[in-house]
Amino acid sequence: MIRYFLPFSFLLLSAFVLAPEAKQKNLFNGKNFDGWEGDTVKTWRVENGTIIGGSLTETVEHNFFLCTKKTYANFDLKVKFKLTGTEGFINTGVQFRSKRAEKPDYEMVGYQADLGDGYWASLYDESRRNKTLIAPDSMLIKKILRPGDWNEYEVKCENRRIRILLNGTQTVDYTETDQSIPQSGLIGLQIHGGGKAQVAYKDLFIQEL
Repeated sequence: MIRYFLPFSFLLLSAFVLAPEAKQKNLFNGKNFDGWEGDTVKTWRVENGTIIGGSLTETVEHNFFLCTKKTYANFDLKVKFKLTGTEGFINTGVQFRSKRAEKPDYEMVGYQADLGDGYWASLYDESRRNKTLIAPDSMLIKKILRPGDWNEYEVKCENRRIRILLNGTQTVDYTETDQSIPQSGLIGLQIHGGGKAQVAYKDLFIQEL
């Protein structure tokens, strides 16, 4: 009998290639807030299979976040949203690689895929550097955004690279150069304070990489 011995490097490569791809998971069950935490008494509610935050009749007093209980590092996140408002600052966003702030405890610290006029599909650093890290061309947003209707974000995080897509079109591609910035954390949904605004979220899917 002839025996063949394959090099270890070949076996390692084969194991990598044949390893099953991580499955896409639903972050929201469409019924309740299992796996999430936040102000689910007044600010956040579930209606017709969607997560609703904010109010069109009362001014949202400050930022509110509904966030996952689990942390994520490298992933492909997809979420559909609809932002509407009648008065004041109408804005929201999807937090990722973030954490709850100690003071004020209703805030979050970390990256945000921003939503709202002047901020659509840009990358903001919430309660940390407090600035837009990278923004898309406004003419591109005008072509692909569906104002007042359902839109879809896709956020891709691979090591220190972050990409945001709006309705299937990439808007920003950012690589974090600051080695002190954490590259894992919670995912959160925001409704911004200072306006009579309401946001709806649905179809929240994540695939860990």
